[in-house]
Amino acid sequence: MALSRLLLLWMVASKVWDTEAKPVVFVCNRAARRALNIVAELESALSVCTDLMTLSSAVLLPCTGFNVATWEEKSEQEKRGDIVASLKLLNENIRSIRNSTQPGCATMLLQRLDNNIRNYLLIITNLQLNGSVLPPSLSCVPQSTQSLRRVLQSYSQLISGKLESFILTLGDRCASQ
Repeated sequence: MALSRLLLLWMVASKVWDTEAKPVVFVCNRAARRALNIVAELESALSVCTDLMTLSSAVLLPCTGFNVATWEEKSEQEKRGDIVASLKLLNENIRSIRNSTQPGCATMLLQRLDNNIRNYLLIITNLQLNGSVLPPSLSCVPQSTQSLRRVLQSYSQLISGKLESFILTLGDRCASQ
């Protein structure tokens, strides 16, 4: 059992490493994007980690909702800036809570979430895009919650919504690969 978990962890880590090294792989390979999304695993782990259902302090949620017509009018840089700002906001909040949490199940779960968010940030910030680089900016006023389940749901919505929509607009780069 331990060996199979180690093998699975190695496979996921190697996919993440390849994806981080080559952001275009992330854009062109849906399986690589799915492998990087560990929200379902974190939600399963949360059911075992009962001491983490309510966080010690509030977390600001990333901006996940968007109007499709307005979103499509934005430049690649604006879309990336919105996603990066949302990921950074969540990352800073999770890191703060993780640092104040006692070691154990909660710390491990928050560490995995922190690492996953940082992997997305590395990939998205290293994508070569057209246009001038814009500073990250949020497209909404963040709401807060102390529910880790709600944080994970919001994170999942960001990944499967804005991020996936953004990646799909970059699909023309895959033909040249």
